[in-house]
Amino acid sequence: MVNLMEPSTPGNSLADQDTPSLVAAAAELLLKKGWMLATAESCTGGLIAGACTELAGSSAWFERGFVTYSNAAKTELLGVDAALIEAHGAVSEPVARAMAEGAIAHSAARAAVAVTGVAGPTGGSPDKPVGTVWFGWSVGGQVRTERRRFDGDRAAVRAATVHYALQTLVGLLGPHPGTTTKAP
Repeated sequence: MVNLMEPSTPGNSLADQDTPSLVAAAAELLLKKGWMLATAESCTGGLIAGACTELAGSSAWFERGFVTYSNAAKTELLGVDAALIEAHGAVSEPVARAMAEGAIAHSAARAAVAVTGVAGPTGGSPDKPVGTVWFGWSVGGQVRTERRRFDGDRAAVRAATVHYALQTLVGLLGPHPGTTTKAP
């Protein structure tokens, strides 16, 4: 599934939680399922993996992180076809999808999050301005991709990317154990 919503807007009850709370929620859901998580990161340079491993005991649910900043690393570590990068660019839906799928294929994880984007302040183009990020999530064999554009400087774009990647991961993993669902 591809979602092209822009700019980023909070979409669920977890939207106001900070990143450590999102990590804790993801951890709880992954542990409940008995799944491991892998990350494949370009523009965030390992910040998502870093946020995950800030939580004590994360080795019970965090399997590995791939920092694939260069195109060659995307190909060598995740198996992203170089022709795909050449045809669409590193910051694209097909590459984000291939990164998420590659993280699953090259790990023991059942869930993965991948990010590739233009954090700035340089590197943007009319088609892919600074702040453009493509996300890929693979959860239980289902892949979802989405493009967002975040405002702010490099640090703000990267922080927003980490937060949104984790927020959406929690939503895809299922209802948060701390929330209740009302019957219609």
